[in-house]
Amino acid sequence: MLKEAIYHRPKNNFAYAYDNETLHVVLQTAKDDLDSVALIYGDPYNCQNGHWISQTLTMEKSGSTALHDFWFVAVTPEFHRMRYGFRCSDASETLLYTERGFHQTLPSDTAFYFCFPYLNKIDVFQAPSWVKDTVWYQIFPERFANGDSSNDPERTLPWESTDPSQSNMFGGDFQGIIDRLNYLEKLGINGIYLTPIFKANSNHKYDTIDYMEIDPQFGDKETFRELVRKCHKRGIRVMLDAVFNHSGYFFEPFQDVLKNQEASKYKDWFHLWDFPIAADPTPNYDAFAFVPSMPKLNTEHPKVKKYLLDVARYWIKEFDIDGWRLDVANEVDHVFWRDFRQVVKKTKPDAYILGEIWHDSMPWLQGDQFDAVMNYPFTNAVIEFFGKHAMTASDFTNTITDVQHMYPKNVNEVAFNLLDSHDTPRILTLAEGNPERVKLMYLFQLTFTGTPCIYYGDEIGMDGGQDPGCRACMIWNEDKQDQKLFRYLRLLIRFRKSDPLVANDGDFRFLYVDEATQTIVYEKSNSERRLIFIVNNSDVETKVKMEKVFGTNHEKVKEVILSEEGSIRKKQLILSGTESLIIGPTGYKLIEQLS
Repeated sequence: MLKEAIYHRPKNNFAYAYDNETLHVVLQTAKDDLDSVALIYGDPYNCQNGHWISQTLTMEKSGSTALHDFWFVAVTPEFHRMRYGFRCSDASETLLYTERGFHQTLPSDTAFYFCFPYLNKIDVFQAPSWVKDTVWYQIFPERFANGDSSNDPERTLPWESTDPSQSNMFGGDFQGIIDRLNYLEKLGINGIYLTPIFKANSNHKYDTIDYMEIDPQFGDKETFRELVRKCHKRGIRVMLDAVFNHSGYFFEPFQDVLKNQEASKYKDWFHLWDFPIAADPTPNYDAFAFVPSMPKLNTEHPKVKKYLLDVARYWIKEFDIDGWRLDVANEVDHVFWRDFRQVVKKTKPDAYILGEIWHDSMPWLQGDQFDAVMNYPFTNAVIEFFGKHAMTASDFTNTITDVQHMYPKNVNEVAFNLLDSHDTPRILTLAEGNPERVKLMYLFQLTFTGTPCIYYGDEIGMDGGQDPGCRACMIWNEDKQDQKLFRYLRLLIRFRKSDPLVANDGDFRFLYVDEATQTIVYEKSNSERRLIFIVNNSDVETKVKMEKVFGTNHEKVKEVILSEEGSIRKKQLILSGTESLIIGPTGYKLIEQLS
């Protein structure tokens, strides 16, 4: 037994309250090292004749990577508190693992065991329930649709007349989005994420001038209010982008600092190194990256904090928005985000708080700050495996299994799973122009745990490289759209929304990986049903033996067929473990089995 590889910590993603009654417990061990693990648990105060009264639950292997196995169990402690340890067995020995190490027999003193002191309901991670059922659509407002030419900036170019640049304008606005709500409803999305809409000097608006004002090129506040109202009428939520890490160069307080230098009453609003303030050749103040037009805000300053928290409250209270996406969230202090959550949730308890963080984000996901983060570890793996063919099937399943076990399950259920965005090349470009690879990316995204997001235009086959290439005008000419891709994605969204098992009511697990053919098999399951996805991520036809999925038994199953015509039908099959299913190149089969 590789004892040094056995790991548990009684908090975060290893021990947490899933709901008001249930605890989830996870143990990490070396891959293929243990034959079985059981949870030994009981109330710390339940003793008879000086002996602790404990119970035993078998733990299930919830996933494996190249290095580790993860063992999982859900437990309902009778009195909401628990001491616990693990019985670990391999072929040669059985040991008890507790907070104080390994033992041959169960320690009688409960102080030896891991402790979950009490399941306080207020500590349970609770994201808005509606998010689990939401499919998001990200809109870069300047490039989606121009519905009102009267608010076009002076330098506005005709729609699609040239390639996007760092500075050109095409006149996209709120009216354009309103005019295309039928299109979005037809696609099936029920959440819109808008990149910044506040007054700014750029086309991307991440350099805010006034956080309380709409940029006039998008319309006015009444038009925005109408947009939110019409979205809500169709069951579509609206999330705005908040840039609180930094302001724009023309933000009035920063302009005052430039004018009055050390005498400015706003000098402590920013992280200034020395005076006089200089932007060239590099700024002598903290900024986003080293971009001089984006000076970093001092969110620890009481007046800065009040101003930004007033902004957070105002747009929810006055316009009934449904959430905030927080730009460069990991560079803002935790105290600010805790206060931010208090303000937002008091104003609208079911508002969604999403942080832009590209790495392991557990410190922000403990119920006191964010509801979710943008799940870039998921993104990168899907792109590398399906899009670029630059990752092996084993590396992909290992990475996704790590992603699954990075956070608690109730956090994963609202994770923001994107494939690309305004910050990355588009998925068709990453997939070397192959729409079949894009389809597999969408299949995996729409059947994985979390809340998926589609970047505007991807659904009709738009391509584009790194910014600014990924920010082209939306193509509205249907003759230039990939209508097959649109119909396929619309069908996947309908499939996800019509079957809870496809979304977040089913547990996700990899079943089998064939490295030679780059085939993966995974399932979504509950106590009643299994949906088994057999995916061939190669450019040649492959065969998958059913014994890898069902063993050697004959199984009565149904093949679920998502047709190009837009229908979902089921075909009765009897599969033997000795049979093989043929999977076409860059294709998949979907099997439903009753448990």
